[in-house]
Amino acid sequence: QVQLVESGGGLVQAGGSLRLSCAASGSFARLSTMGWYRQAPGNERELVAAITPGGSSNYRDSVKGRFIISRDNDKSTVFLQMNSLKAEDTAVYYCNVGYIALLTRQYREVWGQGTLVTVSS
Repeated sequence: QVQLVESGGGLVQAGGSLRLSCAASGSFARLSTMGWYRQAPGNERELVAAITPGGSSNYRDSVKGRFIISRDNDKSTVFLQMNSLKAEDTAVYYCNVGYIALLTRQYREVWGQGTLVTVSS
């Protein structure tokens, strides 16, 4: 099984920056796509950004040019650098990691516990 530990959320003023981290640990054959989702009160969870093992990334339109997703494959960690933050970025941010299970070689996904990002206007 894989466990995720997220860090980096907090309170920031509009225009500021935060960096989220999500470290994967446990037993797995290899990691697949790693991503960040967010969920604001009353809204559905939405994809913010994702990155493949090779480094290809995609972003939702509202964060393009402001957020940067990256990963350190040696440390099994994914990052989300959030710049020029806006009030509408306020949400709980969740890490999502796909992996190949060590014993069954089946594809699995795991979610982090979530970290709150609050942007004050």
